[in-house]
Amino acid sequence: MSGEQRTGPSIVHDDAGAGTGIATSAPLADEDQARADFYGLFAHLLLAPPDAALLGALAAADPVAAAGEFALEDAWLKLTQAASVVDAALVADEFSALFISTGTPLLNPYGSFYLTGHLNDAPLAALRQDLAHLGLARAPGVGEFEDHLGALCETMRVLIQGGPGMRPRGLAAQKALFEAHIRPWYAACLADVAHAADANFYRVVAGVVDAFLSIEAQAFAVLDTTDPIAA
Repeated sequence: MSGEQRTGPSIVHDDAGAGTGIATSAPLADEDQARADFYGLFAHLLLAPPDAALLGALAAADPVAAAGEFALEDAWLKLTQAASVVDAALVADEFSALFISTGTPLLNPYGSFYLTGHLNDAPLAALRQDLAHLGLARAPGVGEFEDHLGALCETMRVLIQGGPGMRPRGLAAQKALFEAHIRPWYAACLADVAHAADANFYRVVAGVVDAFLSIEAQAFAVLDTTDPIAA
């Protein structure tokens, strides 16, 4: 990430690609709402440093009961504990040191970079094509590429929860995007964040994001997309 800091969502509903009007749908199941909330939080944390209000909310958050997924439960506890003692200004400085530079940032959390060694390469073109088929596109004025890990978390949130003019998408569509554009590289990226010399709060963020995405990867790996429930 170079130049300006990203603070908003990096995708919007593309009416030209998916129709107009306001999509309506039944309330999400508790599990899907929790998944959407996790993806939304991680998008925020990866795209911009948390302000004092978000850190306070995290510090006061309840423990996660993840049905035996102890890695996620432990990583979430560490995140809430870290949020309770860290200063927002120091986290903003850490974020800048890790992800923002007028030249080459210390870390480049983009799919193209991890898959080809270059930014804005073939994996980004493939992602844009898949997003267009889903009726999604980068928001006007947003400088961040769509293959940023935070942007992909926001995309997953929209697929699960829906958005303006777009209904939620089924597990098959979620799996297709995750398998093609997140699974191949997220672990290497988050390991780099966790091991960066300047990482403190973001070392903890990397741990909880990795724990959650590992659960998603395991679940999608056994999902039968031919099952009508996955449609």
